[in-house]
Amino acid sequence: MNLSLFLSKFEKFEWDKGNLEHIKKHKVNYNECEQVFSNKPLIILGDEKHSVYEERYKIFGKSNEGRYLALVITVREDKIRIVMARDQNKKERGDLKNV
Repeated sequence: MNLSLFLSKFEKFEWDKGNLEHIKKHKVNYNECEQVFSNKPLIILGDEKHSVYEERYKIFGKSNEGRYLALVITVREDKIRIVMARDQNKKERGDLKNV
């Protein structure tokens, strides 16, 4: 799957109690996660290590307020499901600033 092409055409995000509670543990809200996909720069990497049951991708980007976030997502039909969200570490922030 060409994820970049998909991201330009996706329909919506898939949220449920499970992934909402998980991102809340990292003090991230779902609006911030969704904003990352509309902002530049945006880094998209395959996550082969965690792609056992379904393909997963690492996403590095910024919220509208400039918060640097690291996400792990999977794609289900026409939806993006956020599996994990947290603040980027120092190295990740440096990588994103150099894009």
